[in-house]
Amino acid sequence: MAAPRPTGGTELVHSRIRQVRSERGITRRQFADDLGIHYQTVGYLERGEFAPSLQLALRIAAYFDLPVEQLFALSPFPLIERAPRAVATEAP
Repeated sequence: MAAPRPTGGTELVHSRIRQVRSERGITRRQFADDLGIHYQTVGYLERGEFAPSLQLALRIAAYFDLPVEQLFALSPFPLIERAPRAVATEAP
């Protein structure tokens, strides 16, 4: 496993890994194990402290079956508005 390369001095890479991973119920440890990387690297990626190599970015995109540009960007992603969930009511 390669050691994380800090983004210090380079352009920040924004990521949606945390959002997608948590929406799919995948733990940080499971994600790391599935990709063959250290679980702390996942944290670095999610916090923007580590810019992934092209190979790792492509592997992550394939893992989630999403295009790379839906997971990584050079500018912050817009917030996704979520519709309020309907509350189930009991019939009288």
